Amino acid sequence: MASQRELAAMRQALDAARTPSQRVSPNPRVGCVLLDPTGALIAAGHHRGVGTPHAEADALDRAGAAAEGATAVVTLEPCHHDGRTGPCTAALIAAGVARVVYAVDDPNPLAAGGAATLRTAGLDVEGGVLAEEAYAINERWLIAIARGRPYVTWKYAASLDGRSAAADGTSAWITSPESRRDANRRRADADAVVVGSGTVLADDPRLTVRDDAGEPTPYESQPMRVVVGSREIPDAARIWDDTAPTIQIRTHDIDAALVALHDLEVRHAWLEGGPRLAGAFVAAGAVDEVVGYVAPALLGAGSAAVEQAGINTIADIRRFTLRDVTRIGPDVRIIARPSQEAP
Repeated sequence: MASQRELAAMRQALDAARTPSQRVSPNPRVGCVLLDPTGALIAAGHHRGVGTPHAEADALDRAGAAAEGATAVVTLEPCHHDGRTGPCTAALIAAGVARVVYAVDDPNPLAAGGAATLRTAGLDVEGGVLAEEAYAINERWLIAIARGRPYVTWKYAASLDGRSAAADGTSAWITSPESRRDANRRRADADAVVVGSGTVLADDPRLTVRDDAGEPTPYESQPMRVVVGSREIPDAARIWDDTAPTIQIRTHDIDAALVALHDLEVRHAWLEGGPRLAGAFVAAGAVDEVVGYVAPALLGAGSAAVEQAGINTIADIRRFTLRDVTRIGPDVRIIARPSQEAP
């Protein structure tokens, strides 16, 4: 059973995992703390993104020879996989670490098995320590890896009567600047922003993340822009500009689109539009989270926020569980997830 010092170290490791302000995807956020045999802190490390050392390697580098006989406290099961970097299990064994305490099992079939490997090498290993707190940090990543497809957040903005555009097709702006800034910050956490070809042809959006001054953030921090659909997008469309990477997935099959996104290492997809694409994702059971911004206004007619979602009778109703309701400026932001959630 984990000691009080190990529990305290795990909380410190969780704080370390939260440290990077930028996205680290397609990898998870991981922190590691090394304790000497008396329980005193030796070093702490965390993962900073693709191609950088994993949290365990970062902490071991800082500890040097002091890592021999230490206890490694890690927020995720050490990986047993030779990918862009070497396996963390090998690094821990080579450093002479005596005990490993970790929070959450790694669901990635390519990287899992680290705990068993460490035990076989003679290390004392304990898992499941503060697992709930650690799970919350990487929830979307863990669900995406377990399902083998991206975690999908559908974002919409609508009036009180559920309209996302007026009868003449105009839609800018239903919600407030405060809501748009909030959505912009949430978009920045995703790996990809997904829209349909119809939205691109109708609205010519940029779909970029912008700073407080309204300027696009650096290219490397931008989510990938993804257009789903077979219609040709003009070369002059703003989505092809050089502010962010852009691809088109030429399919109307949602499962095929999700496979393509997964192959591109997209772990969190931010679905923005339009109502037919949103409906197709809902019908496919591929919406894991809804972030809706509702303005205190009426349009009376026009496009609904979602269409053709495969719901034809009240028996087909899709139930969601509210996770958060917050006032954003004059609007209300609603976050909900399907009532039957994945692990």
